[in-house]
Amino acid sequence: MATQRVAILFGGQSSEHEISCISAGGVLGAIDRERFEPILIGITRTGKWVLVDQRTTLAIKNGELPEVDESLPAIDVDVHGLRANGEPLNIDVVFPLLHGPYGEDGTVQGLFEMSGIRYVGSGVLASAVAMDKSFAKPIFEAAGLSIAPGTVLKQGEWSASQIEGLKYPLFVKPARSGSSRGTSKVKNFEELLPAIEHGFEFDTKVMIEEAIVGREIECGVLEKVGSAQASPVGEIKILGNHEFYDFEAKYLDDATTVVFPDDLPAGVEAQIQASAITAFKALGCEGLARVDFFYTSDGRIVINELNTMPGFTPTSMFPKLWNRAGVSYSEIITRLIDAALARSSHVTR
Repeated sequence: MATQRVAILFGGQSSEHEISCISAGGVLGAIDRERFEPILIGITRTGKWVLVDQRTTLAIKNGELPEVDESLPAIDVDVHGLRANGEPLNIDVVFPLLHGPYGEDGTVQGLFEMSGIRYVGSGVLASAVAMDKSFAKPIFEAAGLSIAPGTVLKQGEWSASQIEGLKYPLFVKPARSGSSRGTSKVKNFEELLPAIEHGFEFDTKVMIEEAIVGREIECGVLEKVGSAQASPVGEIKILGNHEFYDFEAKYLDDATTVVFPDDLPAGVEAQIQASAITAFKALGCEGLARVDFFYTSDGRIVINELNTMPGFTPTSMFPKLWNRAGVSYSEIITRLIDAALARSSHVTR
């Protein structure tokens, strides 16, 4: 069997550039080399596509986060495909490990659709809707899932009346950001305006939600032969002095740990798994997703968000959840690439 050429695409122009690089390093180290020939393609912070040497360090080293080097050889990319030095790269499938805007939001998926290149993960619409939580939330609610009360502010167009009636503490977060970048926990009115202004540094649209007091439970969804399957659930435990699961707690401070709870009431894990699949289908997702919930002391399951391209390092939550189910990191990668190669284009020509 001939090997398939897989472009591992990473970096990007979003605030999650470094996390994407780390995910790429994980996939590069675990991909089945007998079946797939990986090609590393980075996108710099300015949007330049470059060919990256596979010996490049794509991990946190001495506290420094990796990023794509602007000086690397450029790749030409357009609707005719990917070329280096004028020669086609002959990519069979792209594994876009891009988090956040210009990658996880349907934009690069649209490019692949127009180019006729197969790719891992959700299509244009599902990616765009999942990225913008202000659109995803009403879809989740329409599908019967519980959501946190809140409002959406648009830069330059909002008023204080939109926040009236909401109960503190509140979370203020960009509508289209990830890894908790730009997110603040607000305990009173005095803290609110600075938090809103901070959120607007990351997006022109900010969401304000009432804090849900509950356990943070996450569930992975993985497609196999077109059928969505849910992983065992995992619980995020925050250590140290972090008030919530912010960027530093997630990636820099070793301030979180993942446990597989054995104290959930009977049937709750199955309910969360079913809710994860409901959310996946409601948005029209494909390939994979990680769905995040709160489980409250009075037994409510409240959806927080769905990530169409969750963190994908070997120690990230999504692989850990599936490892619990007996699916290895390398096997997840193979399943996702096989699913991408098997499905037809999303656009009818």
